[in-house]
Amino acid sequence: MTSTVAEKPTEDDTPRRRPLRLRLASANTLWISLVLLALIAVFAAINPGAVLTLFNLQTTLIETSVLLVLAVGMTFVIITSGIDLSVGSVLVFSGITSALVMNAMSPGGDSTGAGWGVITVGLLVALVSGAAWGLLNGILVAKAKIPPLIVTLGSFGAALGAGELLTGGSDVRTVPDALATTLGSGTSFGVVPNLVILAAVVTAVGAWLLGTTRFGRYTYAVGSNEVAARRTGIAVTRHLVLVYLLTGVLAGLAGFMSLAYFRTTTLTSHSTDNLNAIAGVVLGGTSLFGGVGSIIGTVVGVFIPAVLQKGFVIIGVNVYWQPIAVAIVLVAAVWFDQARRRARNSR
Repeated sequence: MTSTVAEKPTEDDTPRRRPLRLRLASANTLWISLVLLALIAVFAAINPGAVLTLFNLQTTLIETSVLLVLAVGMTFVIITSGIDLSVGSVLVFSGITSALVMNAMSPGGDSTGAGWGVITVGLLVALVSGAAWGLLNGILVAKAKIPPLIVTLGSFGAALGAGELLTGGSDVRTVPDALATTLGSGTSFGVVPNLVILAAVVTAVGAWLLGTTRFGRYTYAVGSNEVAARRTGIAVTRHLVLVYLLTGVLAGLAGFMSLAYFRTTTLTSHSTDNLNAIAGVVLGGTSLFGGVGSIIGTVVGVFIPAVLQKGFVIIGVNVYWQPIAVAIVLVAAVWFDQARRRARNSR
């Protein structure tokens, strides 16, 4: 006679979680963090007096802040298996519109002595300008079904061209002193640059949005399998529009931050920001195939090119080696991602 009483599962029948050491060993963020620490250690060993200084740390953080804000938005886009090549041009365009509006609101067309009311309007203009390009990208990608590479490549040229039309191809060099001294070069607690604090706040909000909210879960779902996401009731079209809109807003904020730091619109200085943001995101473990990524990884990934550039300058290596070194690390990161995907799919 067969017993109908369910047997108590044995220890071998219960699922086991992988040991912590194995989970850490497979974490992209851990490996890329070790690479970053190794780079810092090498440069510090060669020239400790120049690398391990407060001034060097401050300048590295400041120079990385604008790129980090761009990379946070890029992380969301790439997780959806998209791409945005326009962020550098949108940054420039947003800085231009912000500067022009602040000048237009100031006596004599010179915003140097403008107060915080004018500066606040300038910030809003920068955010709206970035949002407009992001919304356009999102609509063309999600609704018109045009490949993101083509859409954002078009926006890359159009945004830069529109900015040059507005200025006649010349930089706007009048920026409120209050903005430059408070946000651009100001510090809090005596040592922490305000630009870095703003970038840290944006990064923290991005990490919270991606890691703990429905918006973040939908982002991963769309990137993992868009068809399955639609079948589960996710409004994929709407979500993609919002992701590109978010990226545009952050590019607008980055344009305002750049304006505060450089005190000019720097028309020709952001031509590779899009590629640097993509490199930082991918180096941080976000998969170009979508569905995988984290803001913490992006933070680490963004600092690798920054540390390489700063380190090469300090130890006297030709700075033109920096993009070659970044390219090698980037290709290795993509290869590792592909190998991991093949291993996972073969199980």
